[in-house]
Amino acid sequence: MTELHYLSATDAIAQFRARELSPVDLIAAVIERRAAVDPELRAFTYTFDDQALAAAQAAEARYAAGTARALEGIPVAIKDLHQIAGYITTHGSLVFRDQRDETTLVTIQRLLDAGAIVVARSTASEFGCSNITQSRLWGVTRNPWNLAYTAGGSSGGAGAALAAGLTTLADGSDYGGSIRIPAACCGVVGYKPPHGRNPTDQGASLDPCSHFGPMARTVADAALMQNVMSGPGERDLATLPERVVLPERFDGIAGFRVAYSLDLGYVTLDPEVRAAMTATLELLAGLGCEVEPVELGWTGRVLEAFELHHAASDAAALWPLLPSQRDLLTDYVVAQIERGNAIAARELFATHEVRAEMYATLGPVLARCDLFVCPTTATPAVAADHAPGAELRIAGRSVPGHRGWVMTYPFNLLGALPVLSVPVARARNGVPIGVQVIARPYDDLRVFRGAAAIERARGLWFGDAAHQPCCPAPATRPTPSGRPG
Repeated sequence: MTELHYLSATDAIAQFRARELSPVDLIAAVIERRAAVDPELRAFTYTFDDQALAAAQAAEARYAAGTARALEGIPVAIKDLHQIAGYITTHGSLVFRDQRDETTLVTIQRLLDAGAIVVARSTASEFGCSNITQSRLWGVTRNPWNLAYTAGGSSGGAGAALAAGLTTLADGSDYGGSIRIPAACCGVVGYKPPHGRNPTDQGASLDPCSHFGPMARTVADAALMQNVMSGPGERDLATLPERVVLPERFDGIAGFRVAYSLDLGYVTLDPEVRAAMTATLELLAGLGCEVEPVELGWTGRVLEAFELHHAASDAAALWPLLPSQRDLLTDYVVAQIERGNAIAARELFATHEVRAEMYATLGPVLARCDLFVCPTTATPAVAADHAPGAELRIAGRSVPGHRGWVMTYPFNLLGALPVLSVPVARARNGVPIGVQVIARPYDDLRVFRGAAAIERARGLWFGDAAHQPCCPAPATRPTPSGRPG
């Protein structure tokens, strides 16, 4: 790596163990980087410089004593929707701007117990209700590759921070793509584990759409972090009894059968996303894979079913805020609660039929193929201040303004599937493009093998100046065609 703040976790740990690098130096590097670029990005809410440096000194002592843990001394950013005892978690909302937590989520506690050092809280859309990270409390989070565009959401701060070199690892949560969307937008790696692999220990833990997972700059770092976060949790009834341990290195995929769909049957694609997918398929064929297109028969009913499910879930959690706190909420949260309150029980339960129909066609594909791949987002050209629900055009066509540009939520409806987003290209506006790698239910290893093979073939990002954003990146505004001006 050309700069210390872009050092991978696996490389940093190797250097710590060899006493070639101190955790103090790494923490100092990401702090210095944040001071230089985050005022324009707005990737973080609260930061903890003194605390992080003190923890780094303790980590250095552990390496000297031979007692270092799995993530000893590695900087991590924790999403501002996730509780840490003693810390303020605002949920991106004016309502909770002063709320200090009494408990720590299990996945976060595991990161802390493994020696990771919390350097900051990463921004998120209010209550995670939007795919665009903006809130009245923290403002707009911008993409480090081009400030005019969104970093995605709801874990947008995590994606932006990783891409800009403000942290080495970040955690995320994913109900409709909130890990994978910012991973794609920012050119990093994001993993939605199969539901039950990682504890959620919140009210949504029994909802198969709900997932906590790792975000990183490399597939190996995501695996390292996933190994720490995963495993059964005593407060989460849905967690699986077995624990999958991912290896440090992944075998190739020559001989794999890879199915694909460019548009899932109903999504409008930007031509640059189509081109990036086509190039990725050619890359997979060059790796010795048998690549085949499939027709799933999916339609816009998939989006309708997810919108119903998500709105009902949000309304169940947030409706008590509406009468007394309405003036403090963003418009998109108010709209989501009202939409959810209007859903009849029969409509909600009808979404299960759609999920069954979806898997009736995808299940046989996964049974005969090793992997299924498709784009993560349908366009790389969504403005940073795009209002959820406002008109959005892709390839000259009007699409649903909230989720018409993402292709992640179907795999939340099918929550047992492991899904990893890996970057494969950059659009002419500088914004990265990602591809989702999907495998059979609970087959985490196969997804990581596929993503690692793509990563090796196209080369690591962030290892040289050509694959790093020029932060603070210039804001190249979109023209009416959606192309950079």
